[in-house]
Amino acid sequence: MKFSEELPSTPFISLIYRMHAKYLNNKIKSFNLTFGLYPFLIEIYNHDGISQEDLAKILYLNESTVTRNLEKLEKRGLIIRTPQKRKKIITITDEGAEVAKMVMDYDEKWDEIIKKDLSEEEYNSFKKTLVKISEGLV
Repeated sequence: MKFSEELPSTPFISLIYRMHAKYLNNKIKSFNLTFGLYPFLIEIYNHDGISQEDLAKILYLNESTVTRNLEKLEKRGLIIRTPQKRKKIITITDEGAEVAKMVMDYDEKWDEIIKKDLSEEEYNSFKKTLVKISEGLV
């Protein structure tokens, strides 16, 4: 399919996002996990022992959204939230770590799908551009 390059960037960003969500949801449904929950699990895996407040900052979400999603992960046995003074500390369970590793593998495979029509230089430029745009927005 050919797209018009005269369109603004938003439809393309939206399409990539939706296709990634569809791809990942198909891969992770057997783990009783959804596309919306996976960033939480990955960040907790990468920052085991993080506070709920710090997780909200990393994900650029409000704490009530983080709380709701963490409750879902905790019910699935993927994380543990432990009250500590005025904070809740989040740790990943062994099962959560295994699921996180598999999801990260799926993300690497997704990047391979994206790379298939790009040279290494084009992909690196694309990724640098996305990082630059994201940093400028937050």
